[in-house]
Amino acid sequence: MEKEFVNLLNAHPGILYKICHLYCGDEEDRKDLFQEMVLQLWKAFPAFRREAKASTWMYRVALNTAVSNFRQGRRNPRPAPLSSAALQIPDLATGAAGHEEMAQLYAAIEHLTAVEKALVMLYLDEKTYEEMAIILGIGKSNVGTKLSRIRAKLERMMKPVAR
Repeated sequence: MEKEFVNLLNAHPGILYKICHLYCGDEEDRKDLFQEMVLQLWKAFPAFRREAKASTWMYRVALNTAVSNFRQGRRNPRPAPLSSAALQIPDLATGAAGHEEMAQLYAAIEHLTAVEKALVMLYLDEKTYEEMAIILGIGKSNVGTKLSRIRAKLERMMKPVAR
């Protein structure tokens, strides 16, 4: 069982790192959260029924751990700014204006709740609404509603201030 668990972790290394970077700004906090997520995955592994994809199950356990730690403030994790490196997404913006818009978007995302950030990360990771619903333990239609509200919220935050 131990070997199977290690193989599972090695098959999906980016999941835990992305979540750590999303919820922790400090390197030590990221290490602590990483260890906590691995511990919770290990505790939950015997109950993993393989009805969902392994990556979906890992996201669910790891995000629940990160959100719980964030909400409870056990280690006082501070959300880190999202970056294309942390999410492993290409920066498609060109020129200074594009970089400025991306920086503004990342700054706006920092002001989202822990669950909203998780949804944005999963969306940027190109997860389906069904996968997001399974990972976050909410209804598929709720995912669509929340994403729509998050988009509107981000648009409001990013509107240029009239001078």
